[in-house]
Amino acid sequence: MERVICLVIGYVFGLFQTSYIYGKLHGIDIRDYGSGNAGTTNTLRVLGMKAGILVLAGDIVKCILAIVVSGLIFDKTHPDMIYLLKIYAAAGAILGHNFPFYLRFKGGKGIAATAGMILAFHPYFIPVAVVVFFGIFFTTHYVSLGSLILYAVFFIEMVVLGQTGVFGMTQPLLNELYIVTAVLTVMAYYKHKENIKRLLSGTERKTYLSHKNKESAEGGENG
Repeated sequence: MERVICLVIGYVFGLFQTSYIYGKLHGIDIRDYGSGNAGTTNTLRVLGMKAGILVLAGDIVKCILAIVVSGLIFDKTHPDMIYLLKIYAAAGAILGHNFPFYLRFKGGKGIAATAGMILAFHPYFIPVAVVVFFGIFFTTHYVSLGSLILYAVFFIEMVVLGQTGVFGMTQPLLNELYIVTAVLTVMAYYKHKENIKRLLSGTERKTYLSHKNKESAEGGENG
């Protein structure tokens, strides 16, 4: 039952569609522009840097809050499985973000919410995530590539930390933890299937944090 409760808590928090709400406040449905995705990257491209930062922050915070609330409820009663309950809360938030019922289940891809999960799950994940994602992004300017590799690394790190006793759980609970993490990883890859096709064909769109960087890169490519 506690698993279901955490999943529901997460889903409720995930329903706060930051990009959709921000877009509506500015007179648009973000899903009708750019890639059609209700997420940080599309918001950044369509509405600019300020909008992208606000949406990123909102999507990160909602997953963190889901994990914190679940922890406050179950930390004292279920300390032996608190990390498993955290992953259920995070999974709920990502599902709510990706498949919001009131938007006909058309949401985002869950990467910013995943960042919130990484930040709130365990401190050991944070430095690796920062190095992996930003290292790939600033090298290639492909958000999708950085996100996909980050997920793969997150899954591997989850298993390594689990098997070395960091989470203090029994093996059956650890196996369940790995399964939920694997499902989230597969879902992320599925949501990025079109990005993967474009990456393989060399047609994936790059993302730049400023027009100056974009113009400089384009000038180098055209030079």
